[in-house]
Amino acid sequence: MNIVITGASKGLGKAISEKFAADKQGHSFFLCARNAETLKAFATELQARFPRTTVNFYACDMGVKAEAEAFANWVLGFNKPVDILVNNAGQFVPGSISNEPEGVLEQMIQVNLYSAYYLTRVLLPHMIQARQGHIFNMCSIASLKAYDNGGAYSISKYALAGFSRNLREELKPHQVKVTAVYPGAAYTDSWSGSGVDPQRLMDAGDIAEMVYATAHLSPRACVEDIILRPQLGDL
Repeated sequence: MNIVITGASKGLGKAISEKFAADKQGHSFFLCARNAETLKAFATELQARFPRTTVNFYACDMGVKAEAEAFANWVLGFNKPVDILVNNAGQFVPGSISNEPEGVLEQMIQVNLYSAYYLTRVLLPHMIQARQGHIFNMCSIASLKAYDNGGAYSISKYALAGFSRNLREELKPHQVKVTAVYPGAAYTDSWSGSGVDPQRLMDAGDIAEMVYATAHLSPRACVEDIILRPQLGDL
């Protein structure tokens, strides 16, 4: 399979990349992240660990339209069908609507919503023409339930859920699947140093397992929503 993953160098994107690379199929990866050095190090490590794979990488800021579209066109330049697209690029800035800094909403919308919109818009005609592919949009529990200090982040994730639902309806006749993923707290770099016991959180690999399993169903089945929470509930 040809697998496109944004925000791939750490957290859930990294875990999903590792999960697909670990099987024996020898997939081709097209990975992006903002930090070029971190991305190159991960891509090199992934290629070395799983020599059956082909790991291509491209550093860009997915919240910038021109960069997101450049990444999309770079992917298309390989002349390979996109089998899986994981819109994972995102950012979390805590705060309340009443007091968060000016510009946070615009920032959250750019990174958490527009990144997926820009990339998907360029790749989609090719997926529709091929009548195949599976799009995973990494939403959040914050897409489903407002919570204290969620502010602009939660607004952007609600919007991403709306994008995913509309996309699902639009693509039903074209045999392109769409899955919205709603993870609760999983232990990634963003929780490092928070003081929260890692045992209270899910593993990033838990989310990767569900995405992997969902991607391997028959063409006649589509999991529309994946909701995962820590066993003890949300934090």
